[in-house]
Amino acid sequence: MGTCICTRKLILCQPQEASRPAARGSAHLAGVLAVFIAAPAARAPEQRRSAERSGEMKPLTLQALAVTLIATVIAAKSPYQSVLQHSRIRGRQHGPNVCAMQRIQGTDKKYFTNCKQWYHRKICGKPTVVTYECCPGYEKVVGEKGCPAALPLVNIYNTLGVVGATTTKMYSERASLQKEIEGPGSFTFFSPSNEAWAALPTEILDALVSNVNIELLNVLHYHMVNKRLTSEDLKHGSSFPSMYQDFDVHIQHYSNGIVTVNCARLVKTDQHATNGIVHIVDRVITAITNNVNSFLDTDEELESLQTAIAAAGLTGMLESEGSYTIFAPTNDAFKKIPQEMLDRILGDPIALKDLLNYHILKNLHCSESIVSGTPLETLQGTVLEVGCDGQEMTLNGKTIVTEKDKLGTNGVVHYINELLIPDSVKTLKELAEGAPQVSTATKLFLDAGLGPHLTGSEAVTLLAPQNDAFKGSLTMTPELRKVMRNHILKNKFSSKSLYHGQELETLGGNKLRVFVFRNNLCIENACIAAHDKNGRYATMFIVDKVLAPPMGTIMDVLKADSRFSTLVDNIQKAGLTELLNKKGTYTVFAPTNDAFRAMPPADLNKLTRDPKELTKLLKYHIGDEFLISGAVTSHTRVKPLSGDKLELGMRNSTMYVNRVPVVDGDMMATNGVVHAVGSIIKPLPPKTVSDQAVSSSTRRTSAVRAGPQVMKNEDLFQKIVSSRSSRTMSPVQ
Repeated sequence: MGTCICTRKLILCQPQEASRPAARGSAHLAGVLAVFIAAPAARAPEQRRSAERSGEMKPLTLQALAVTLIATVIAAKSPYQSVLQHSRIRGRQHGPNVCAMQRIQGTDKKYFTNCKQWYHRKICGKPTVVTYECCPGYEKVVGEKGCPAALPLVNIYNTLGVVGATTTKMYSERASLQKEIEGPGSFTFFSPSNEAWAALPTEILDALVSNVNIELLNVLHYHMVNKRLTSEDLKHGSSFPSMYQDFDVHIQHYSNGIVTVNCARLVKTDQHATNGIVHIVDRVITAITNNVNSFLDTDEELESLQTAIAAAGLTGMLESEGSYTIFAPTNDAFKKIPQEMLDRILGDPIALKDLLNYHILKNLHCSESIVSGTPLETLQGTVLEVGCDGQEMTLNGKTIVTEKDKLGTNGVVHYINELLIPDSVKTLKELAEGAPQVSTATKLFLDAGLGPHLTGSEAVTLLAPQNDAFKGSLTMTPELRKVMRNHILKNKFSSKSLYHGQELETLGGNKLRVFVFRNNLCIENACIAAHDKNGRYATMFIVDKVLAPPMGTIMDVLKADSRFSTLVDNIQKAGLTELLNKKGTYTVFAPTNDAFRAMPPADLNKLTRDPKELTKLLKYHIGDEFLISGAVTSHTRVKPLSGDKLELGMRNSTMYVNRVPVVDGDMMATNGVVHAVGSIIKPLPPKTVSDQAVSSSTRRTSAVRAGPQVMKNEDLFQKIVSSRSSRTMSPVQ
C-alpha cells in the first residue's frame, strides 16, 4: 500500500506505484509540487551543509512529503473514497487491502471509519468495536496475510454470490432475471443485503414471492440501472432511470462519506463484474412516483399538517422541484399544544409560515446520513440540531421521530410526535416560560400586572434577570412593581443593533444607558447573559442582574446611603463635592463607615486634618472612567484621579480592587458608578513575597527546560502588563 502518515489532522500516503498515470488536474498539482520541491533548495548553502553534518536530512524529505500529499489528493476523489482511504490506512498493519470497520456494539451496523469516528470510537452516541475486513473487491488467501487477492471477475449473477448477496441471487433466479444479469450488458445492481430482505414485513415479502414473474421481477428491476455506475459516479443529488418503467432512483452522497440510494445506505460498494457493477444496500427500496406534498395529502395521520400547509400557502413549494427534508408532525403532535396557543398561530399567517418552515430543512437528509449531532439550517432561517441516539433519530436532543425516510421525488419526510415551535412565533410570556433560568422574573412580571405586555402584540423588549439575581423577599410591593416595569423597554431591539451611549426608554419612563465593553454588552448595571430570544412581536434579553437605573449623581447616591456618611463628610472637607456632582464618567470605590473606623485613630485624625492628603487619598478611590463589575476581567486596570493605576479582578463572582473586595457593587449614578469597599484602598507593593516565591520557582523550572534562553518571569509579566490587551478596560466608543 505504500508509506502513510495519519495524525488527528492529516493523512498522507505515498503509493507503491510511483509510475501510475496522473489523474485529471495533475497539471495544477504539479505546480504545487514544484513549490514544495523548490522550498528546500532555496535554503542557504550553510544551512544545508549544517543540516547534512548534523543528520537532520531524514529519509522522508520534503519532496517525498509533497508527492505523498498529491497522491492523497488524487486518490481521495469523493467523500466516500476519502473515508475508504482512511479505513485502508487504519487496517494496513493487518496486511494488504484490509479496511478497518467500526461496528456499533449490539448491532450488525458497520461503517468505514473516518478520523473523527476513529478517535471518538462512537457512532450515533454508541460505542463501537473495530473490526478488520477485506476492502471492497478483495478476498483472503489461505496462509497469507491480509487480503492479497482480487475477487474473481464474473457476471453480476455470480458476483451476487461472491459478495454474499445470496437472497438477491436466489430471487433473481426465481424471477427469471438470471439470464439477463448473466448475459451481455453494462448494469448497476443495487442489491439488498440478506438482512434487508429478511427485514421486510411478512405480508409484503409473501406478496412478492407469490408473484415472482411480475411483482418480484419489477422490484428487482427497480434496483437496477442500465449502465455501470461506480461510487465516484454517484454524485450528491443525482438520479438515474431504473430498469423498472424508467422510474428514477435517487442518490445522496454526503460529506461524511455516507452514500444512499432512495435513503438505503450502500454498505458494500464497487463490486465489479464482467457485465456491470454491484453495490450492496441495507434495505429494499421502492419506486418513488409522487412529490412530498402528494405524499402528505394521502396520509390521514397528517391531516392537521395538510390543513396548516394549505393555510400558509406552502403547497406550491412542496409540489415544485427541490430537495427538502420535512419533519412532519402528526395529528397527535398538534393536539399536545395548548389550544389557545395553537389557535393564535393558526390564525396568524406570518407565525404559521414560520412554524412550518421551522420543520423543513433546506437539503435532503436521509436518516442514514446522520451519524452524530449536526446543526442543519431550516427554511425559517434558524437551525435544528439533527442527531441520532443508536437507531433513533433525534431533533434538538429529543427522540421524537417516529417514522423515517418517507421519500418523495423532491424530498424526504420523517414523522415526529411533537410540534417544533420556534421562538419567532412565541409571545414574550411563552419565551419566558420556555427559559427556566428566568422563572422567578416571569412570575414577578405577572404578579406586577404586566401580563398584557407579555401576551399582546406590542413591540417591546423584555429584560429578564436570571433567578440568582433576586435576593431577599419577593413579595410584590409598589416599589417592586415599579422595578419590574422598568425591565420592559419600549420598542423591539436586537442586541446586535445596540451601541455604546444609546438611551433606551422603559415603560416606567426611565432612560437606560447602553455600555459596550470588550467582554460584555450591558444595559446600566445588567449585562446580557444569553443570545436574544426573538418572539413574534417582541424580544427577550436574559440579563445577569436586576436593573438599577441611576437615581441621581454620585453624590446623591452616597448621601442616600447611611453607610457612606463618613465618606460624604470627607468629600466635603476635601472640596470634591462639585466634582462628583458634575457630568462625567467616574468609578468610585467608596469606603464605608466601617472602613474609616478600621483605620488607626491617630492615622484617621491626621488624615482628616490635612486637606491635601485627604484629597489625595479620596482621588485614589476615584477612577477617571466608567467601569461596572460586568466589564472587569483579569488584569483590568483603571487610572485613578491621583496615584498609580488600580488593579481590578474577579474571583468567585466578587470584584476586587488592589485585592480589596467590593462588598456592594454597581450602584448606578448619572455621572458614574459606585462600588462599596470595606477597607481603605492602598497602592500594591511592587513585589510580594508570594510573587517572588512563585517567580523563583518558575525561573528554576524554566531554566531546566530552556537553558540559557530562559526569560525571567517578571520580564514576561511586564510584557503582558504593557500589552494592548492588558491596558485599562474602557467602553468601546
